[in-house]
Amino acid sequence: MLFSENRLYYGYWIVVAGFVTQFVAVGMANYVVGSFMIPMTEEFGWTRAEFTASRSIGQIVMACTGFFIGSYIDRFGGRPFIVSGSLLLAISIYSLGGIDTLGEWLILNGLILTMGSAMIGNLVVNVTLGKWFVERRGRVVAVAGMGISLAGIVLPPVATWMVDEFGWRNSWQLLGIGAGLITLPMAILMRRRPEDYALHPDGKTELELAAGHGAAAKADYDRSMTRAQAMRTTSFYFLVLAFGLFQISITTMLIQTIPLMTDAGYSRLVASSMISIASVPAFLSKPFWGMLIDIYSPRKLAAIGAAITGASVMVIVFSVARQMDLIVYAGFLAMGIGWGGLLPLQEVIWASFFGRRYLGSVRSTAMPFTFGMSALGPVLVAYYYDLVGDYNAALLVIAFCNIASAVMLFRHSNTTLASN
Repeated sequence: MLFSENRLYYGYWIVVAGFVTQFVAVGMANYVVGSFMIPMTEEFGWTRAEFTASRSIGQIVMACTGFFIGSYIDRFGGRPFIVSGSLLLAISIYSLGGIDTLGEWLILNGLILTMGSAMIGNLVVNVTLGKWFVERRGRVVAVAGMGISLAGIVLPPVATWMVDEFGWRNSWQLLGIGAGLITLPMAILMRRRPEDYALHPDGKTELELAAGHGAAAKADYDRSMTRAQAMRTTSFYFLVLAFGLFQISITTMLIQTIPLMTDAGYSRLVASSMISIASVPAFLSKPFWGMLIDIYSPRKLAAIGAAITGASVMVIVFSVARQMDLIVYAGFLAMGIGWGGLLPLQEVIWASFFGRRYLGSVRSTAMPFTFGMSALGPVLVAYYYDLVGDYNAALLVIAFCNIASAVMLFRHSNTTLASN
């Protein structure tokens, strides 16, 4: 049998698929766009706020797409979404090479590309992993999420090199072809939940279940909340606010780092490498965050991650303006450590509060709130730049959002949030 208990637990193949699809989904939606900002705005005469508006629109589209597909992931699994999302993503990226107007940019990059990314990215992957793993949930979500950090290491300098060598139009087309070739095969690996194939979460055997080793998974399933039940708890809105404030820095810095650095006199290659520098510790730290999550309080760990991120953004703002290179590098390295914990911490905390049975519908319901908050960050920062001519004060506000998230998570780390 394909799913024999004597073979490698099938859930680990889903980890592989999640690693690959998140590499492409987040990489194409967020990590490469900064490389195109200056050449495209200079050619078309757009402001940076107009260019950045596509990603703010994208955050809202990401949330709305997740909201509509969340309950269907619970019912049908992730495979149909990865197939359709891969095609949508690849076609939209390729088509960006032929645009001539701001409207085309906003529709293709902000709407269609983001819809494709949402259908193969975090929600589909982490909801599926949340059903296949309970005791090892932190570790496997972290490992799959390493694909996002690897995208940050690889894609910004590669995209910048491609734009400089082949032009921005050819670069979009090449990226579109690559995205489709990489992600479509991953649909074959996706499965809805272990029970559909006579398996159990975490790869537990019948003998292990009989010995009582599956208690955590059973309790997780039994206390699962529906969408309506979750929205009647204070936990739901607390997590929305806390993680919304945490996430703002990521969406903002991914887009604004390259222009921030080049405005300060750094080369485009050095500027694009800063995202890679942040992504290396994000990549390497994810397994450690995952192990810690399965041992210690996820909320305290999330508070630490948010505090590290906020402090790092402050360091980056002050050191870039003064071209203090070693401190700039240290700031981006530290920011990467904070980023590394966000994805696994967020997914484990949501699943631990609301259970795995209806996880898709609960997580997708939170997305319009969380992504709506983070959508404001990039466009407001760009608008501030267009008014004032620098990013400093706007990015400091973003840093304080992270600090506020850290305070919230730490203060409530010893309380029971999943109360009505």
